[in-house]
Amino acid sequence: MPKYILKRILRSFLTMAIVITVVFSLLRLMPIEGYFENYDKLSQTQIDLGLQKLGLTDPLPKQLWNFGRQLLSGDLGTSIRYRKGVSINTIVAEKAPVSLQLGLTSLAIALCLGLPLGILMSRSTRTKWKLGDKLGTVFIVIIQAVPAAAYHILIQFAGSQGVVNLHWLGLDWSLRLPMLFKLGDYRSYILPILSLSIGNIAYYAMWLRRYMVDEANKDYIKLARAKGVPGGQISRKHVFRNAMVPLIQYIPNSILFTLMGSLYVESLYSIPGMGGLLVTVIKRQDNNMVLALVVIYAVISILGLLFGDLLMALLDPRITLAGKEESR
Repeated sequence: MPKYILKRILRSFLTMAIVITVVFSLLRLMPIEGYFENYDKLSQTQIDLGLQKLGLTDPLPKQLWNFGRQLLSGDLGTSIRYRKGVSINTIVAEKAPVSLQLGLTSLAIALCLGLPLGILMSRSTRTKWKLGDKLGTVFIVIIQAVPAAAYHILIQFAGSQGVVNLHWLGLDWSLRLPMLFKLGDYRSYILPILSLSIGNIAYYAMWLRRYMVDEANKDYIKLARAKGVPGGQISRKHVFRNAMVPLIQYIPNSILFTLMGSLYVESLYSIPGMGGLLVTVIKRQDNNMVLALVVIYAVISILGLLFGDLLMALLDPRITLAGKEESR
């Protein structure tokens, strides 16, 4: 295990170094207008002094080395255009908690609903009418087939118009949720979280159902049933546990996908988070912030893959950690 963890960590650091080098080099090849707020009004002397102050007149390897040292010290640099002169650390610290709060909450809800739905669908395949599997399949097909933007708008409209009501019980009561996000008003969190979680609910249910059906048809499960082992014990201790092994490696990385996928949702509900920040700074040609945000997303993605591999290995003792990669 220690050898495997060390190998995965070293590989992750190498991947991060390659990503940072490529992104840094590409951004340095872009036009220099992105480093100045009023480029058209500046003289050539002012431009040269500005580039020298930013260290952009140094050779590219030296610039990359300086940027790497800056990252290791925890400094992401300063914004050039988005919020001129403000530390990028400060900007990220203001926006990241909102996105993380919404993203992690939606991910927890997706796990709490998606996994039971997948189990229900899997067990329903062994019944006569397969009603649970059919209803779950309809839900998954709708979520997968309909563009996400369409059902996000539908959720926002339905929630804000008070579709959830008790009029059918003779009570004059309906639940009208805020259409736009307001920090501190927890009622305004409900619709964005629902919008972010519904896609992951379908995703987890679909793949867990598939893996559990595959496991349930294997010989060792048939042997356990022939020996008279209770069906609940088979599903819990064998089928579910083994089916979760290939699924668990994607769960940590779902945090990144949720944050990146929140771009439209955050724009729809006017959420001051990380979702639209990258697009905004690209439009404003704030190269420093573009580089910093790409590095942040790359690090989260690589760490997600790393933690996913480690979780998969911890859940399944059959995976050989110290041997060759082909033995996994």
